[in-house]
Amino acid sequence: MSNDEKRGDSLSRDDRDMIDEFIGAEPLRADEALSVPEDELGPTAGSADNKDREEERDALMSESDEEFVDRADVIGEGARWFAGWCLRFLIVCAALFVAFTALGKVWAGLLPVLLALIVATVLGPPAAFLIRHKWPDALAAIVSLLGAIGIVSGVIALIAPTVRAQLPTLKDQFTQGILELQNLVQGPPFNVKDEQLLDLLDEATSWLQERSGDIANTVFQGISVVGSATITLVVMLVLTFFFIKDGRHFLPWLRSIAGRRLGWHLTEVLTRSWNTLGGFIRTQAVVSMIDAVFIGLGLWLLDVPLALVIAVITFFAGFIPIVGAFTAGFIAVVVALVANGFTTAILALVLIIVVQQVEGNILSPMLQSKAMNLHAAIVLLSVTLGGTLFGITGAFLAVPVAAVLAVWLRYLGDLTDLRTGDKTAADIQFATEAGSISGLRTEAAGKAMRDHLMALRLGGGSKDDESGAADGTVAAPAGNDATGAGSAASATARANASSSSSDEGPTTRAFNRITSAVTERFRKR
Repeated sequence: MSNDEKRGDSLSRDDRDMIDEFIGAEPLRADEALSVPEDELGPTAGSADNKDREEERDALMSESDEEFVDRADVIGEGARWFAGWCLRFLIVCAALFVAFTALGKVWAGLLPVLLALIVATVLGPPAAFLIRHKWPDALAAIVSLLGAIGIVSGVIALIAPTVRAQLPTLKDQFTQGILELQNLVQGPPFNVKDEQLLDLLDEATSWLQERSGDIANTVFQGISVVGSATITLVVMLVLTFFFIKDGRHFLPWLRSIAGRRLGWHLTEVLTRSWNTLGGFIRTQAVVSMIDAVFIGLGLWLLDVPLALVIAVITFFAGFIPIVGAFTAGFIAVVVALVANGFTTAILALVLIIVVQQVEGNILSPMLQSKAMNLHAAIVLLSVTLGGTLFGITGAFLAVPVAAVLAVWLRYLGDLTDLRTGDKTAADIQFATEAGSISGLRTEAAGKAMRDHLMALRLGGGSKDDESGAADGTVAAPAGNDATGAGSAASATARANASSSSSDEGPTTRAFNRITSAVTERFRKR
């Protein structure tokens, strides 16, 4: 065998793939190939049909050469992107599940903390005013807390004489109302006899006796709930005192722990959250006051006794979603029924339903959306979702929690806009000086990042390409002939591309660089 045949055989062996090597297959040599007879009936090689076919084949080959990325590769990239986001979504859902499970475990200890934070947003400004006037922190906190307790106690003491004075009258009216109801049932069209009423009373007594155990359990559960609520109230008051007293030292301590850069961001976002919680309490107080004024005025016009007392109860019950409004309305309707009869009770019921529907579906979402920068639909949906998941407490805390989450997301959006250049630090209203500094630093970092990316995309590496081409051309002879020829050809191609790119615009150069980076692995095949 000659040297050329040996060299050709070795090259053929090098062209074998992994499957050929595994099964021991050898390339088919030219002398072993079977000749294919020509189709005598077909057209000759020089006919016009063959020339058309050759031209069509050349056109297809040129189209194949110009197609840098295949459609299957693009579809695969899209499917891979979609699968990645689905995986991220599943991870987020798992994290939320773990968070809600952990929240349920520590809810009894977390609830007084949340309530204390909400109360501290109301009592914090008076305490800060006293501290600015050289009052000690502890004394200012005690005076603010005792002042709030004194106001509530004063309101109760103010309405207590009215209740005590009108209670005997209401008792007599209640007894008279029961007798009137009995006469109404015994008359037409009901015509219920005394024996039937006695039978109903006996059945009701027997039903109560049979379920005495369940009633006792319910009573004990109620006592347990009252005891738990009392403990929560006491812990909340103690925590409120410490929050008011030492609250202004919390952010500096947090900055010392988290570091300056992260501490500045936390200072800004926590200050925004604090202001949002204060706006929620003030808005809820305004809404409750409107309910109390209109319901109290309507009951006074209907000549219902204890109208002022019911108005005060309506105000305080307005801070407790759902149950508070129902309890206040029930008391008003019962007093109207006992005092003035069935017609007045129906009118009082219509009045309360109208006021509460307007407040719950129109007034409260509008005011809270303005105070906390939330859409009215978000406020309504958060109350509904919180009440469904966590009951009364969830309905009460749903709006402030949603508002705080919106504050955090809005701050992250501001930082993103600063990095992308959609906003500047002057366009954002920061709540603290630390937030202003963080905004300026983020804006500067975003500008530097955009300049760097623009330099990379618009020919920032052209000089490197040219130097690489020169190095490749010089280093080519150092290797063997085949490697050197390949390196020289590659370097020459890069040099030609660099020289030709100098005549193109920046957009064309950026597009060519991006296309080259994306399709490099496909061309290597």
